[in-house]
Amino acid sequence: MKKFIAIIMVAMFALSMVACSQPAAEEAAPTEETPATEETTAPEATTETASEYKVAMITDYGDITDQSFNQTTYEACKAFCEEKGIDFNYFKPAGDSDAERVAMIESAIDEGYNVVVMPGYAFAGAIKETAGTYTDVTFIALDVSAGDLGDDYQLPANLYCAVYQEELCGYMAGYAAVKLGYKNLGFLGGMAVPAVVRYGYGFVQGVDAAAAALGLTDVKLNYVYGGQFYGDSDITAAMDTWYSNGTEVVFACGGGIYTSAAEAAAKVGAKVIGVDVDQAAIIDGAYGEGMTVTSAMKGLAPTVKTMLSEVVAGNFANYGGKIDTLGLVSENPEDNYVQIPMGSTQFEDGKFTADDYKALVADMFAGKITVSNDTTKTAADFATVIAVDDQGAIK
Repeated sequence: MKKFIAIIMVAMFALSMVACSQPAAEEAAPTEETPATEETTAPEATTETASEYKVAMITDYGDITDQSFNQTTYEACKAFCEEKGIDFNYFKPAGDSDAERVAMIESAIDEGYNVVVMPGYAFAGAIKETAGTYTDVTFIALDVSAGDLGDDYQLPANLYCAVYQEELCGYMAGYAAVKLGYKNLGFLGGMAVPAVVRYGYGFVQGVDAAAAALGLTDVKLNYVYGGQFYGDSDITAAMDTWYSNGTEVVFACGGGIYTSAAEAAAKVGAKVIGVDVDQAAIIDGAYGEGMTVTSAMKGLAPTVKTMLSEVVAGNFANYGGKIDTLGLVSENPEDNYVQIPMGSTQFEDGKFTADDYKALVADMFAGKITVSNDTTKTAADFATVIAVDDQGAIK
């Protein structure tokens, strides 16, 4: 450190350092706080700093064209690394097993990749086999919860996990749909894993709240899980039955399972609700303009951007060893990690407008509206004025 001529100068320097220092991040996990909002500006990485990192993204059992978790994570990693001049590649396991996911993680590490991004709860087993072993590698996991990892698993300091309050954006989507005039709705989940269940139960609560606000007692909701994260003829047939019996819009929640709902909806001119990302362009482009009422989204891309920025800035120690639960961080909808899209939601004057949505989010952020995430209940437990037909699972 540079010497100062006078003792008073040393004291002034020390005081300035104390004034500029920041308190350490809390160690509690999980937490309701977000790692950072999009407005947070991390220190700009120098070329030398960025060159220290190589980023690998591992797909789960899907691929980077799944129009959902893998594709969103891949595109976010790729965009960040291209902007920063960081080496990036993705690795796809040969099949759906912990062993094959571990093999891809180890292949990436063998090739010199020292930041590994993993989207989806399916990585829990692979994380437990690798994160504690490769302590010089930074692991970032999306949608991997404490329940997935097991209560006895101690997160190592080189692992950060983000989970989301899916029940909040599920609520927003259900509330919007009823306010927009739909009375016969459906929820088609993929597998009944916690994230999908939270989406579904939030959706039920939003539908019920909007029906109550409008004084409606004739709103109906079909509820089922497909048992998988892709559509097929059996699931399409079930959706055909729903739509032919009067269902107007289905919240298709679970990777590529939306294809079955969209195929069935296209036959009768009905609607769907997307999930995870804004699926309007994807669904409308393939099945018909105006088919997607809205999408219940969670901030996979902002999380990737934030965490990679923090890694490159040398701040990962503030996040390692934690599981953060990401949800509302502002009354401004577009600042949040859970939301419905402002651009593609089919807002309508006199029913449900963008301003109505902003007011809804403001009330949720202020705590005036609360949404349960209790996955031990049934879907029907959340109904007070609507009728829920819980049909279990198709497969």
